[in-house]
Amino acid sequence: MRDPQAPKPESSHAPHTPHARPTEDERLLESVEDIRTIGKDAWRVFRIMGEFVEGFEEMSQIGHAVAVFGSARTGPDDPIYGACVETTRRLGKAGFSIITGGGPGIMEAANQGARLAGVKSVGCNIELPFEQRTNDFLDVSIDFRYFFVRKTMFVKYAEAFVIFPGGFGTLDELFEALTLIQTNKVHDFPVILFGSSYWSGLLEWIEGTMVAEGKIDRRDLALLHVTDDPAEATDHIVRRHRERQERVHRP
Repeated sequence: MRDPQAPKPESSHAPHTPHARPTEDERLLESVEDIRTIGKDAWRVFRIMGEFVEGFEEMSQIGHAVAVFGSARTGPDDPIYGACVETTRRLGKAGFSIITGGGPGIMEAANQGARLAGVKSVGCNIELPFEQRTNDFLDVSIDFRYFFVRKTMFVKYAEAFVIFPGGFGTLDELFEALTLIQTNKVHDFPVILFGSSYWSGLLEWIEGTMVAEGKIDRRDLALLHVTDDPAEATDHIVRRHRERQERVHRP
């Protein structure tokens, strides 16, 4: 039995409590009727605009890049952590910078792989009600107050997503990408699901329920590439990137 006097283990995802520090996202999304607060909401547009400008200026320098997502709770002793390091190392050797959320777990593993490959390692950090430490493998660290600004940077400056096992935030990025691809907002954008056993239940539900009931087309399943192999993930992204470049430069 755990000693009740022992300190609680640290978690990168602490539940929100009334004592947690309110964030700008929280303030923006809070429902209010006070006219004074409504006026403040209008002024937040300038802060949001400034955050977009700063993000565009910083991110425009990173070149070809891949964004990597996954659980902040994945430790270095987890085999998936090592697989992530190897995947991003290979992507780096292939010429891609690596973008993550800048925190621990899979984000740290991805940035570590970028560092090993000698390519730019980028962290797009988000303000949270609890402090999330940035990892030690970042060359570029950009702080965002608003999730929607940060998500724009991931999609705009990455040419592919690699999705490792994760929680709600990871699923959010996954389905954001799929929605944008399906609706033709972005094109030639590979999405890799790494870890077939982790994603199998979700994929079975998508095919057995969403496709079966006609909520999506069976062809939409091709938007995802599932693998357990760092080399396969890298080769798939490199091939799609090459095909895209050939189409762009075709006379």
